Amino acid sequence: MTHFDGEKIAKKTSLRNNEYYSTQEIFDKLYKESKANKKFKNLMPLIVSEENIKLAYRNVRKNKGSKTSGTNHRDIRDISKMSIEEVIEYVRKRLENYNPQPVRRKEIPKENGKTRPLGIPTIEDRLIQQCIKQVLEPICEAKFYHHSYGFRPNRSTHHAVSRAMTLMNKTKLHYVVDIDIKGFFDNVDHSKLIKQMWSLGIQDKNLICVINKMLKAEIKGVGVPNKGTPQGGILSPLLANIVLNELDWWVSSQWEAFPTRKNYSKIRTLKSGKAYLDHSNKYRAMKESTKLKRMFIVRYADDFKIFCSSYEDAQKIFIATKQWLSERLHLEVSPDKSKITNLRKNYTDFLGFKLKLKPKRKQFVCTSHIADKQMERIQNKIKEEIKKLKAEPSRKGVMRYNSVILGQHNYYKIASEVNTDFKIIAYRVLRKQYNQLRRRFKATKYVGAKEKLKRYNRYKIKTYVHKVNNNKKETTYAILPIQAITNKPPMNFNNDICNYTESGRKLIHKELETISWKILRYLRDNPVKSQTAEYNDNRISLYSGQLGLCAITKLPLEIEEMEVHHKKPRSKGGTDEYKNLIYVNTYVHRLIHCTSENTEKRLMEKLKLTSEMIKKVNSLRKLCGSKKLGEVKAII
Repeated sequence: MTHFDGEKIAKKTSLRNNEYYSTQEIFDKLYKESKANKKFKNLMPLIVSEENIKLAYRNVRKNKGSKTSGTNHRDIRDISKMSIEEVIEYVRKRLENYNPQPVRRKEIPKENGKTRPLGIPTIEDRLIQQCIKQVLEPICEAKFYHHSYGFRPNRSTHHAVSRAMTLMNKTKLHYVVDIDIKGFFDNVDHSKLIKQMWSLGIQDKNLICVINKMLKAEIKGVGVPNKGTPQGGILSPLLANIVLNELDWWVSSQWEAFPTRKNYSKIRTLKSGKAYLDHSNKYRAMKESTKLKRMFIVRYADDFKIFCSSYEDAQKIFIATKQWLSERLHLEVSPDKSKITNLRKNYTDFLGFKLKLKPKRKQFVCTSHIADKQMERIQNKIKEEIKKLKAEPSRKGVMRYNSVILGQHNYYKIASEVNTDFKIIAYRVLRKQYNQLRRRFKATKYVGAKEKLKRYNRYKIKTYVHKVNNNKKETTYAILPIQAITNKPPMNFNNDICNYTESGRKLIHKELETISWKILRYLRDNPVKSQTAEYNDNRISLYSGQLGLCAITKLPLEIEEMEVHHKKPRSKGGTDEYKNLIYVNTYVHRLIHCTSENTEKRLMEKLKLTSEMIKKVNSLRKLCGSKKLGEVKAII
């Protein structure tokens, strides 16, 4: 499994879509009822509701795999030709008597030379799976273990690594049990999965029947599977979490969630004012009066670690977990990849990082590096990009190279020794850089544009720049220095954050990082052909400079609803300079230029601007030579 996520998108698009289609209240209710252990026996009406299908269509359309075709050679572009009413009718008719279309098999090469089978359903079946996922997710989220992080809303690999580091630093659990499940996705027991869904409260027999048919969908060229859930399906990650959720709670029940007669837990308050439940007294009492083994599990998808305090405990936990997986989930363990590690002596690999305890004063602290295999992968990737840059020494080539460096920095920045690791990588590719770039690029200290990537200016590291003359004006494009990165310690996941509670959503909106690397890449790869190079370059800087927010409403911008506005119009001598441009929402842009009282009224009702926002719009209208809002006359 590749854990590097080069497409990390901080905006929570699906959450905004829930609110946009008014489905949030329905999902909140499902979550609350699931928390109260309600049994859900009539979910199909929710799945085929108009709002849920519209939401599913929007989420699938925005998915990066939406243009990947299945066995019928159709993709989202074919669905987009249908009206939304036709899409709703199609989904409802299919689910009346559902039979999935054959799944396309694709072999994805792995780093060890082997391949991973990917099962790609048709775009129509993916749309139906999305409809089901949206309804099942809040029910399952209410029952999932709080320290599983894979394929769950708001959680990431960084949260999983942070939790592992916290256990190593604070609990004195210096041994870890690594268990690798052999071909997990290909060996999921269908009947066991259905029983697990039933025990979670998903007891709609029509829905169970549909999911069972999905699991047994024919794989073209292979046949009908009797076990496994295909990687590539929209519903597969959720089903995988349902299977392994039982493992999470079993390990937790051995220590963390073990019931005691007396309630030892206390509510305490941090300096920030946040209250939390302190279990330290409970663990102390259990340690003194029982023979229970201390253990904590951290899981990301099928990659998990169990932390414990001694080698003897680790051996017992290893054997017990192996036996439990075989008897309960009918899953085999890979003996070659499963092991016990003494963290004071050896590193353990987790999600692209390697972790180890090192002595510091009178205690041990966790130190983290980029894993050895990932070091080699990053090095080879950068060498490939240097070759491409030599072949295409242009602004586009430099931006493509820089996006690769940025992606690696953003993922691995949580490693405590990230700077040391990237210095090693930089040294290993130094000669390659020199040989390939010395003729077309000049070696000099990195100096980025004021608005772009200015944090790299402070490193004073030599890099390569490419100069281009456009209309007698010289433009310099600099490649980012590889070793210009400092550690940013990861943050533990706040379990109060939840898509399905009002208080949880407030925390999401508060902590939201709004810059989307997906949108940045879109802006980079899709320049406006009718505009100047300066305009296209500045609109990328502009998006970053505004942190992905509309200049007026301060709400996150989306590709379909974002436009560049010239403060001083080009017809009045305005230029494409950075200082003359702002990004605004499409409706705000219409309001800036509107000359009709009726249009103004309609846009004002839609946008619901504050007095401060209206003041900003009026200042922009003044620069355009238009009257203030409220002074526009009706068109007769």
